Amino acid sequence: MPPKPTDHRAQPAIPRKWLALAFVVTAQLMVVLDATIVNVAMPAAQVDLHFADHDRQWIITAYALAFGSLLLLGGRLVDLFGQKHAFIVGLAGFALASALGGFASSFGLLVTARAGQGAFGALLAPATLSLISTAFTDSRERAKAFGVFGAVAASGGAIGLFMGGVLTEYLSWRWCLFVNLVFALPVLAGTAVLLPRTARSARPRIDVPGVITVTSGLVAIVYGFARAESRGWNDTITVGSLFAGVALVALFVFVERRSQHPLLPLHVILDRDRGGSMLALGLLSFGLFGLFLFLTYYLQTTLGFSALATGLAFVPFPLSIIVGANLISGPLLPRYGPRVLIVIGAVVAAAGMLILQALAVDGSYLAVVMPALVVTGVGVGLVFTASVSTGTLGVDPSDAGVVSAMVNMAQQVGGSIGTALLSSVYGSAVQQRLRDGSGASGDPDAAAVHGYHVTFAVSATCLLVVALAGLIVRRVRDRVTPTAEHSEVLVTAH
Repeated sequence: MPPKPTDHRAQPAIPRKWLALAFVVTAQLMVVLDATIVNVAMPAAQVDLHFADHDRQWIITAYALAFGSLLLLGGRLVDLFGQKHAFIVGLAGFALASALGGFASSFGLLVTARAGQGAFGALLAPATLSLISTAFTDSRERAKAFGVFGAVAASGGAIGLFMGGVLTEYLSWRWCLFVNLVFALPVLAGTAVLLPRTARSARPRIDVPGVITVTSGLVAIVYGFARAESRGWNDTITVGSLFAGVALVALFVFVERRSQHPLLPLHVILDRDRGGSMLALGLLSFGLFGLFLFLTYYLQTTLGFSALATGLAFVPFPLSIIVGANLISGPLLPRYGPRVLIVIGAVVAAAGMLILQALAVDGSYLAVVMPALVVTGVGVGLVFTASVSTGTLGVDPSDAGVVSAMVNMAQQVGGSIGTALLSSVYGSAVQQRLRDGSGASGDPDAAAVHGYHVTFAVSATCLLVVALAGLIVRRVRDRVTPTAEHSEVLVTAH
């Protein structure tokens, strides 16, 4: 019998892949929570480093700019140089940037460190998701793995707020950055052993025109939305940045259609199932932003919660996401498919957001806020797991990294747009109530609560649109159901 042809792309299967999953999702948690962990710590950092109020946003924006604009490049580097190498480099760089930020003696150094975190996060995040998507293809194992990933990724913002409150209260704001070393060092050691080495058989090629156009375009868009939050929508630079960003992204699409080695193969996002999943993730991030930001304002400024109490108040949210992503979505996804779970999850999440219409100046956390967090969290867990699993399913191994980058970029862009638009909605609603109100309705606290009502109503509407995006997805059930002997998926050489 002639020997079977050798698949030169195949590598040894990931050993003890469930243990490897634990390390990989820990790295993802580190990236996600860093988008919010410094929020609670910012007042303390401002006192220590002596920067002005109008400079505070750049501690957040620097991370978002670097992370969002470099994700596609990071995804392609994962495909070109291999998942393990990209993961380790991204994780080590993120840890070093975090250490730099923790030791920062000036505002400029802190912003530089945050940008460095975002840049290395743009390499680490797609490597993380790519490793999971190629390691689990058995439908039931995949549902469980993405249930774990979904719970971590979707609840990371709330966990960041909690950790930021605890670390700032009992240690220092600097530990909101140093804590990443606690995550990174054991993950580096574990993944170095558990993940197999990947070999390159061809010299990588980078689509330079694509990198320049999409990176510049995304920087302009994210910067424009960030500037709009503080300078308004009529600001010349804001409008110019947004128009330039859209034009550059359009040019990027034109470039990719003609490139022999595209940064983003267009067939990847033109798939109906994948496109619907990406749209659902982007809209979900848009709607969720209001929950984190404005509930933080409400708890601290209206109800008088401390930073620590505010962080603790968000704990039911990640716990509910775990229930939705693992106990509900995990068993149901292989049986009923993503469309049903996305639609139902979005409606449940919107219902949770509408509970917040009962917020009051003298309101109750236990009667209103906690039930809203629980209901919204369960719905988010359903949507996130189904969307991410479907968005990365059936991808050619050579495109696994870039697809993983698209998943992260959908969330980042959705969150950035949500930051600007919902902040504008809130500010306009408050000012309108103060101008029109008299007596109690003209009270600043009452006006703020009115602003929260309007903002959360817009968020709930956006979450209902997520349900419409779920209807785009055609896949009714998971079509990939390999036999048990193939449940250990081979890691491809990139």
